[in-house]
Amino acid sequence: MVNIVEVMLNDGLLKKEDIAKLVRMRPPKKITLENIINEKILDESKVQKFLAKKVRQGAITLVEAESVEGIGITPILTSVAAALNISYLDMDDIEIDMQLFSKVPYQQLTRHNVLPIEETDLNVVVAFQDPLDMAAQDAIQRLFPRKPISVALASPKKISIHLQRLEITQSIKGLIDEIRRDLREGGNEKDDEESPAVLKLIDLILKSAIVSRASDIHVEATEKNCLVRARVDGMLTQSFIFDKDIFSPLSSRMKLLSNLDIAEKRKPQDGRFSAKVAGKDFDFRVSTLPTIFGESIVLRILDKSKVMIRLEDAGMSELCYRKFSESIKVPYGIVLVTGPTGSGKTTTLYGALNAIKDIKDKIITVEDPVEYQMGGIQQVQVRASIGLSFSDALRSILRQDPDKIMIGEIRDAETLRIAIQAALTGHLVLSTLHTNDAIAAVTRILDMGIESYLVSGALVAIQAQRLVRKICPHCKTTVVLAGKVMEDIKEYLPKGDNFTFYKGEGCKECQHSGYFGREMISEVLPISETMSRMIAAGASKEEMTKQANEEGFVNMFEDGVIKAIDGHTTVDEILRVARL
Repeated sequence: MVNIVEVMLNDGLLKKEDIAKLVRMRPPKKITLENIINEKILDESKVQKFLAKKVRQGAITLVEAESVEGIGITPILTSVAAALNISYLDMDDIEIDMQLFSKVPYQQLTRHNVLPIEETDLNVVVAFQDPLDMAAQDAIQRLFPRKPISVALASPKKISIHLQRLEITQSIKGLIDEIRRDLREGGNEKDDEESPAVLKLIDLILKSAIVSRASDIHVEATEKNCLVRARVDGMLTQSFIFDKDIFSPLSSRMKLLSNLDIAEKRKPQDGRFSAKVAGKDFDFRVSTLPTIFGESIVLRILDKSKVMIRLEDAGMSELCYRKFSESIKVPYGIVLVTGPTGSGKTTTLYGALNAIKDIKDKIITVEDPVEYQMGGIQQVQVRASIGLSFSDALRSILRQDPDKIMIGEIRDAETLRIAIQAALTGHLVLSTLHTNDAIAAVTRILDMGIESYLVSGALVAIQAQRLVRKICPHCKTTVVLAGKVMEDIKEYLPKGDNFTFYKGEGCKECQHSGYFGREMISEVLPISETMSRMIAAGASKEEMTKQANEEGFVNMFEDGVIKAIDGHTTVDEILRVARL
């Protein structure tokens, strides 16, 4: 690997005095391009122009330029492409033609790090990681003897990622051929002991998702292909990519498993099925949605073992855990958990129910849908199609003499009003609401038309939360934050000078993401007597925030910064999830 700093010194772009500035700092800083730019010794655009020039001259490769931390690669790629008079392709916006890919030996593509993108009437567009490699161009041209190739430039890292994804698809080529053979023969009428190929493929997709710790599987029809993606730690990653003709048998079999109408492709459908994968029982909640290219099918993976998570293991800070635990032990009132979809609200409610359930209490939940079944608790499934909404179920629940009630989600003013009345008449009510922070939940409730005196009397506590990705323990390393980032988080840092921050470099264990698993960042607002009087008097959000801070309120962003200092997550992740 070429030392870029040495190349800059030799070319006079950097001077030895500039390097000495970094060494003389207290504490001394590493001699890296990232630090050189952060300390304003060189401008980033100037560095990008220099690197683009060196790539064109062949002094450094694009792989070496892309490995430099703290430098945007896109301006370098576009500059090199313009100078060589070839196209630059952003691989995130390109859909690979799987029929074209299947015509080319996979080993040839990996040997030269290229990717065929599209075949037109005139040529075949091929993305190269090194557009100056004439031997690679000749080798790829021989694979397409009837048409000239059109050389395009793309990020070397993104080409490698696409080739890695396609390797998985390549490994199950025999299974795909078997599905096509079954289709040609008009279906598979074999004995029950021998599963049809499409069932084997579904089993493989489920296993792959569960092994990679996915929460959802997305099967999507696109213009040219059939994509299978998995959501791991809140982020979608591509698992498989097939030709478009595989989507129809795959979606039909998934619908059959879920007891859905395979002929209905114009309306959304919801279903559910259970399967044993890798020796464990899983439930899969299935949702289909018509799209312009076919259907989008999403499978939510429900692992029954995850519901038994204890509140103390959910990742709350000690302060938040203490405040929330105290609030759910009160005999009556309403406790709200807020946050966007996918922020772990339901898991927190289940954890709270586990913490407070007792044989002496009648606990009833109303959910849409019931994701996990819990012993000792009566669970009601909302069914809008037969007129059983949240509010209808809640009215009936109150006639069942419950002690504690959990409402999966407050969606309308009617449900909220019944929940508050239940809280005021001696029931403990746990529920969720979609707001960005704890104090905003108060104003949202008032905006929904509930009288302020009822809100002030019913509310016990509000918790707002998000899920952040945890740093992978296998590739965890220290990192120096950029000056601008430190400036952004300075007011949230605890007292002291020496703070160490961490990141994951990326390894096989975390699929080179640098993250492994997720945990919660949160803020808990207990409704004190003073706060209750302020709500009744119609205080503004700013006034309530000021009072909360005086009572020791720690907001979610500050909670996240402390977790970053403790080495649980990165500052980048906190800024992504909970930017103020």
